Amino acid sequence: MASAVDIASSFIEGAPPGELADVIADVKTLTSDGPDIIPSLAPAFKRYNEMQLSTVKLPGASQEVIVSGFNKLEDNRYFDVESQTSFEVDHVTQEASAAQSYVLESQNADLMNGRFRSIYQVPISESTTVTGNIHIDVHYYEDGNVALNTNKPIKLSVSSVSAESIISRIAAAERDYQEELNRAFVQMAEGAFKGLRRQLPITRQKVEWEKVGGYRLGQDISGGKGR
Repeated sequence: MASAVDIASSFIEGAPPGELADVIADVKTLTSDGPDIIPSLAPAFKRYNEMQLSTVKLPGASQEVIVSGFNKLEDNRYFDVESQTSFEVDHVTQEASAAQSYVLESQNADLMNGRFRSIYQVPISESTTVTGNIHIDVHYYEDGNVALNTNKPIKLSVSSVSAESIISRIAAAERDYQEELNRAFVQMAEGAFKGLRRQLPITRQKVEWEKVGGYRLGQDISGGKGR
């Protein structure tokens, strides 16, 4: 039987981008241990941050650096290639805890959260094939609770192993995939989703809102007679 820590860890790792703080608050409320369970979830926080490619901003730097399984060192330290320095992250508190610890920044948006992640393996030899994966995770919750979690394997042929050639092919592949998703959304809206919605008759009559609670669909709205 799964323990409370195992169950809470699964919630943490499944949190949509930008909503980790909300999930943590729910975990504290729903578990019998309350806030005391949080330190036990440190491995889950670390896996979540590395999986989500969470970013941190180092002092004096204009750009954020990534926290991932590719640049981790030991314990909670990571290496930034550009600045050639290491930094430490407190995965439990999500806050600075020591001289070289930095705050993880969430990506919250009003009524919608999401993250576009892509990882590629670039050859260092004369090979002209770049492989990778695009992962899109979106959560929309204004008038419902809709989530998109999709992966797209990528295999690209490049004319050369120059940075310009590789970046150009990756940009084109990611643009094509976004356009593919847009076409799929349009088809779903006009097809499967439309079939799920009940179509109401157009009567061109004003709705008497004070009586709306007593309307019977297909009868009062359409002006028809009851059985």
